[in-house]
Amino acid sequence: MAQGHKFQDLEETGEVLVALINSSEPVKLQQVKAEHQALFYKHLETKKIVTQILKDTAQIEESASKRLLDMEEQKKHRQKELENLEEQLQQCTAKSLITDSEIQFLQNELESLRKTEGKLETLQKEVDEDTTEIIPSALYVAQVYYLITKIKWEYDTPANILKGVHYGLDLATPINVDTSTRSRNDISDQLWGFVSTKW
Repeated sequence: MAQGHKFQDLEETGEVLVALINSSEPVKLQQVKAEHQALFYKHLETKKIVTQILKDTAQIEESASKRLLDMEEQKKHRQKELENLEEQLQQCTAKSLITDSEIQFLQNELESLRKTEGKLETLQKEVDEDTTEIIPSALYVAQVYYLITKIKWEYDTPANILKGVHYGLDLATPINVDTSTRSRNDISDQLWGFVSTKW
């Protein structure tokens, strides 16, 4: 239906043109020609403008696509940096927990040493203040050694036999050494081996 209207419009336009030509009015023909040329030039200018707009749009789209790709790359890079920072934070947190545990252990050891020192001071005061009783020097030294070494000696043994028990944190170890068969240095090293070095 629409094509019928277009054909009718074209036919009418053709009739007008034929009538103009038959009328042989040069002025009107020149006017029509001028209008036709103006329309043609306007069409060319419009086409040129539209072509430029399309080129500009294509360049803008290309630039936007490039910027979008760059932003995606930056986003991936930042995401990786964030993951690295999170991993470092977890490692630092783990180290902090270990350090806290070590500090707690050292505080416990310090408290234990303070208690031992308190016991030694109490024992010293008892010795200093007790003027009515005579405490044998060997017994006092043995008590001090026990507090330091945690070794309890048996005194009713032959002269060449060292016999006792070392009371460790988790284990009691019997000691039975024949001093006639070993050097003093060897025996000393063995006994000091029982003493904890964690102060």
